Formats: sequence, structure tokens, C-alpha cells
Amino acid sequence: MSPVTHPAELLDCLQTNLALLADRLHGPGTSLRLGAPLRLRTRTGDHGLPTVEPTLDQHTADACTLLGLAVAEHRTAGPAAFGTGRPVYVVADAFHLPWVPYFGQKHIEHSFVAEATDGGVTISDAYHNETPWGPARPLTRAYRADELAAILEGVPGGFEIIEFAPAPLGPAPDPAVGFGPRDAEDYVRAYAGHPDRAAALDRFTLETWLLARSRRLHAAFLEARDGGVSTAVHQHLATWNALVEHAYLAFRRVSRGHAEPPGLLMRAAALLRADVTLFARPAGEGDVRDAVRATVAAVLDVPAPRLETEPLTAIPSFGSFRMVEIVERLEKDFAVEFDAGDLVPEKLHSLDSLCALVTGALAGTGEGDRRGA
Repeated sequence: MSPVTHPAELLDCLQTNLALLADRLHGPGTSLRLGAPLRLRTRTGDHGLPTVEPTLDQHTADACTLLGLAVAEHRTAGPAAFGTGRPVYVVADAFHLPWVPYFGQKHIEHSFVAEATDGGVTISDAYHNETPWGPARPLTRAYRADELAAILEGVPGGFEIIEFAPAPLGPAPDPAVGFGPRDAEDYVRAYAGHPDRAAALDRFTLETWLLARSRRLHAAFLEARDGGVSTAVHQHLATWNALVEHAYLAFRRVSRGHAEPPGLLMRAAALLRADVTLFARPAGEGDVRDAVRATVAAVLDVPAPRLETEPLTAIPSFGSFRMVEIVERLEKDFAVEFDAGDLVPEKLHSLDSLCALVTGALAGTGEGDRRGA
């Protein structure tokens, strides 16, 4: 199996070998589908900080949803056996894997693909990255079966082996931005307010690396789908790459007892907000109305068609608290922030007025803009 997958330099160490399998099963470029969603999906990580680093389960779910892979078997215990007839996806601590730069240096989850051959096992690893201990590049390497089994069975934290079967690929996914400005603010605020600056910046260095790669992957997906992306997108990606360098510099200085360089987290927040502006898919008038109606119906717990025939004030569940919830939900769903001058009762009491509010915010022509505010 060739270790090269088209966007290897855009993928993390767990994604890249799922992409390798998908490109082999469904053809080169399939792996770009991983770039369709643009996310700021967080969970709580070390030191109580939010992290965008996906779990193995999340990566596996993406592979099944986007890449035409289906889990045939998932083993977290037992012998390291590779004679199944299909290549298998393996995850283990890179500290114990002799072909990666992290070997003997850093404990981090890493993946590779193993395939039984006559008299042995061939591993393929598509990971592409620069590390403090040298470059990681796509490679293949042959091992005796017992030799690779001994490596894996000697990993203190164990290993996981997933056998994937091909599944129908389905139509190409639509691009989607899955977060809004407030999500970005909450995420960055957690790092800005953390008392252990060295720990926060250490973690944020990895966060910016993951975020920058995923933005480049999303742009690559759009470029393949649409035949190109704008100059503004290319400039935006270059700024993300510069932020990765800024984060690493900040961490190195603070870890040596120097003052934290200013501006890092403000730049990160601005870039995340710009993600939404640059990449959010424009919605047509019909799409906006359907989405607004669905949101309002969910908040008020009423059938959506009812909103077409009655003002919101005629619905018993509508009131000031629900009105505020509707505004906040719409801002999050459409990744916009309404102008303060537009948030007056007469613009919040009907489906038509709410649709106009959202459409104006998407176009950047809220009432406050028209007044020159």
C-alpha cells in the first residue's frame, strides 16, 4: 500500500491513515471529504482546558460518515494479529513506535495501517509533520509478524486495532461551518483566563496546529469542489500558519520564565471569527425562512406551520425569556451577531420580521448599518 494520501500534510496523526484507507478503497481524493465540515468542536482536556483534538471515536465516526468506511471489527485487547485478509488500522502510543520521530521522546496517540504479507507484515504510515525530533514523512516498512506483535504488545497503555470494510460512499458532502462567533469567544476566553500560563500555552500550541490544519483541509475540499478559492482565503490560511508560529514562540518564552508575548489570543479569536465570515455558506431566502422557522418552533415547542399564520405574541409559550432565547439561538445557528439597534420588540414578534433580521445580518446590512452606526 502506497503511504501517500493526497492531503497528508493537512491531516492529524489519526486522520491521515483513515484517509489512506479511504483513498485506497474509493480512489484518490476521497480523503478530502474530511474537510467538508469546519468545526470548533471542543471537549475538556488537560488542566480543564477545552481542546479541539478529536477522539478516536470521533475520527472513526467521521470515517464512517464521510469516507465510505464501516467498522467490521474493533479490538482493544488480545494478541496483535494481522492475518485477516484486509489491512487493519492500528492506534498505539508513538513513544513505542520505532519509525516515528516521537519514538522514545513523546507519549502521543499515533496510527498506522498494517497488512499481512507472505512471511510478515507491512506497515504504512501517511503522517506528514515537522517535529522537534525530526520530520515525519509517509513511509512503508516491512516487519516480521512476531516482531511487530512484540512492539505492540510491549506498549504499556495497550493498542487498538480496527478492521474497516468498504461501505457505499454516497454523494459528496456539502461544506458546513459548525460554530459561531460566541463559540470562538468562549473557547479563547478559557485559555486567556487560565492561571497556569505555561500549561495553557503548551496546550494552545497544539490547538493552533490542529485548527490551522483543519482550515487548510477545508479550503482544499472547497478548491477541489469549486475549482478554486479566493485570494482572501489563501491570505487567511497564511495568517493561521503565522498564528501557529506565534503560539509556539509564546509557549517557549513563558516556559523559560519570560513575559508572555502580547496579542496571541486576540489574534486567535479574530481568526476564528473570520473563519465564519469567509467559509459560512450563503443561505438563500427560502433556506433562511425554513431554518428560522425550525429554530423558533423548537424554542416555543409548537408546530412550525403555525408560525406562518399567527404572530408570536399569540402563542402562549412566547414571552420575554423565549424571545431572548430565540435571538441567541438564531445568532448561533447563522453565525451572526445582530445589531443592537435591531433588537427591538417590533422586529422580534413575527416570523417575517425575524427572517428579515437574519437576512440583514447575513448581508451585513442591519438597521444599525443603514443608520451609519
